[in-house]
Amino acid sequence: MLNEASSPLAGRSVIEIVSADDPRIEPFCNIKERDLTGRQGRFIAEGTVVLRMLAAAHREGGAFEAECVLVLKNRLDGVSDILREFPVSVPIYIAEAAVLDAIAGFHLHRGILALGRRLSTDEPGQGLDSLIAGLPTSSLVVVGCGISNHDNIGGMFRNAAAFYADAVLLDETCCDPLYRKALRVSVGSVLAVPYTREGKAVSLLEKLAAEGFTIWALSPAGETEIRNIPVSERMALVIGTEGEGLPPEVLSRFRTARISQSPRLDSLNAGTSSGLALYQMAAALGRL
Repeated sequence: MLNEASSPLAGRSVIEIVSADDPRIEPFCNIKERDLTGRQGRFIAEGTVVLRMLAAAHREGGAFEAECVLVLKNRLDGVSDILREFPVSVPIYIAEAAVLDAIAGFHLHRGILALGRRLSTDEPGQGLDSLIAGLPTSSLVVVGCGISNHDNIGGMFRNAAAFYADAVLLDETCCDPLYRKALRVSVGSVLAVPYTREGKAVSLLEKLAAEGFTIWALSPAGETEIRNIPVSERMALVIGTEGEGLPPEVLSRFRTARISQSPRLDSLNAGTSSGLALYQMAAALGRL
């Protein structure tokens, strides 16, 4: 343990880890091979930006809290301002580079990890209903259908945060946005934008339609160019997986939109297309 005089976090304990076998940091071991999501909502946050977002979520009493933080010893001074934002009850561990690399299972360039946990007061299967019920009268939401690529999920959340979307709704076939890479690509936006991941895509969209949302399913063959969609008070943008796109039952039941592009390519990836479409929809709603 660092003595108080030598610690940039004087007033709280900073515990040095000298062995990768220390049981206190077991959740951080071999993080490339382990996926902590799905284990009581626990996840790994990596890097300064995501750490700051986790601190904000914890401080504001949101849907997430930190259980502990593990930092490269020579980076402690540089992130001490962020670490002070966590409650004193959150343990701060530090380690030399060789020990930290042995813990993580690879050379960790950023040298900053935190173990977080998603909190939930909803009964199983009720998260979607609660989220929709809490949306404002004027709303813009993003719906992901079958998106299994973590980069695309992270990109969607980053775009949702950038263009003032009120929520991200994912069907049960989407990958978990709390996966470490998705969190990193989202620059922590997964911790800031309300979301849920449950249910079938069509039933999810039907619930939104019943609550007054105009559903716009994005497809290269969509009927309306995204710049020409009429504005409505509640709007939902539906994004499908790369390659197959949205399933026929979604495209046949709801309005479709397209993003004009060169015929040399058949489609854009989900991250890029969600950003372009959300920009247009947010502008139409007067949010930009």
